[in-house]
Amino acid sequence: MTEPVITTSEAVPPARTDAVVRIEGLSKSFDGRLVLDHVNLEVDRGRIVSVIGQSGGGKTTLMRCVNLLERPDRGTVEVAGEVVHDGGRTVCRDLPRLRRTVGMVFQRFNLFPHLTAVENVVLAQRKAGVPEPEALERAVALLRRVGVAHRGLARPDQLSGGEQQRVAIARALALRPEVLLFDEPTSSLDPEATREVLAVMRELAADGMTMLLVTHELPFAREVADHVVFVDGGRIVEEGSPQDVLDHPAEARTREFLASYGSAS
Repeated sequence: MTEPVITTSEAVPPARTDAVVRIEGLSKSFDGRLVLDHVNLEVDRGRIVSVIGQSGGGKTTLMRCVNLLERPDRGTVEVAGEVVHDGGRTVCRDLPRLRRTVGMVFQRFNLFPHLTAVENVVLAQRKAGVPEPEALERAVALLRRVGVAHRGLARPDQLSGGEQQRVAIARALALRPEVLLFDEPTSSLDPEATREVLAVMRELAADGMTMLLVTHELPFAREVADHVVFVDGGRIVEEGSPQDVLDHPAEARTREFLASYGSAS
């Protein structure tokens, strides 16, 4: 029988006041298959945490548990000082407010196909009660910030993949979230579009935006992340600075993953 991997992530971290996201003992199963196994993670304000690992290892599920797109089976999730899930019970009474606090950029953009770029950015604000003139002004400013203001009247099917993802980033920023979640934001893009989106994310990092990022772009993670987390088999195998995890990994499984990434490149 294989002994379970015991890592430092299984010790409940001490409470700190600068954590925008705090996860303790998080577990999640689908159809009897354990996808996340007692995960502990903190994302401090103004920091960028990059989650890496092979497909199917639990990275996206971890991300979706933060804003309760998936409900954990066990564990605690705290966002901006408020416990939103405790044990096996969701205690958040205002999911729309939670999802304004935690913006999310999806792998497949998730733009409304019948709306223009600017309308996509305006809509979420209007649902949150922002007056239309203010919502429109903010939408135009954000589209300008991500470099697609000139495409504001185009619908998603008239935009390239990189342009769609930049509109999605503008939409996520429109509600002024405290933390942004990115779920493989460049995985469906060609190299040129990938560079465009990563440039926007670099600017957000430089501005101090708190980000939790699931990515397969290891050079980007090395460049912008403050903290790298390697997830495998639903558990945090290793975490630390980009230099420690990506350049000098302590765990054999991490070294195997990085070697396979290098050979695939």
